[in-house]
Formats: sequence, C-alpha cells, structure tokens
Amino acid sequence: MSRHDATGTTARNGTPPPPAAPLGVPETTIHKLTHFFALLADRHRLKIVLALARQGRLHVGALCQLLGQSQPAVSHHLTLLRRDGLIDYDRAGKYSFYRLASAPVRDLFEQFFRESGNDSKQLQFGDFALAFKRK
Repeated sequence: MSRHDATGTTARNGTPPPPAAPLGVPETTIHKLTHFFALLADRHRLKIVLALARQGRLHVGALCQLLGQSQPAVSHHLTLLRRDGLIDYDRAGKYSFYRLASAPVRDLFEQFFRESGNDSKQLQFGDFALAFKRK
C-alpha cells in the first residue's frame, strides 16, 4: 500500500500521483453553490425548504408550528432565504404565504453543469447518482 508524504510523492516508488483534472467551474459559481448549501446547512431553513417543496405554499404561522419556533425566529430564516432568492411570497390581505422560487436554484445548477462540461447533469457518488432534470 502506498502512502503520500507532505510533498505529494508516493512513499513506495517516489513517483508523484497523477494531477487532478481541472474543475472547469469558475470561482464565482463555486462561491454561489457554497452559499446555497450554507443556507440549507441550517436545519430550520432546510425544514422550511422541505415543507414548501412538499406543500407548495405556507403561511408563517404554519411554519412556526412546524419548526416549534417563534414568529420572529422563523421570519429571520424566511428573510435569509428570500434575500438569496430561494423563496418568494404572495400577500393575501395582511397575510404572507411563502413558496419556493425555483428559477434561481434551477439557473445555478444549470450554470454549474454547463460550466463543468457535465452533459449528463448528474453527480456520481460511487453506488448512486444525484441527477438534475427539468420538468
């Protein structure tokens, strides 16, 4: 079994490992993806996105109940998600109903797959793949 030292050479035969292929994805796209996943790394925001994906449209009160959080706390999460274009809302009188905004997320993933040259639009993880497919 070979082991790599701090210089990147293989301890067994002294030859360097093959270089990694370039990603082909600009740093700006990587930054946008990192920000997207960081937003979803918070369990409350992820629950909001999952609930909206499942139910389509929800009032802030329903989200408070679902998350077991106060209205100001849920509103803070909604503001972050709305600011970055992941959700949108409709007003009905004095009430706001939140829904997913698919266009910014769709555009980001289309941009990523286009720039990476990945025509299959999927990420392979050993024994499974995550695929991106438009309706």
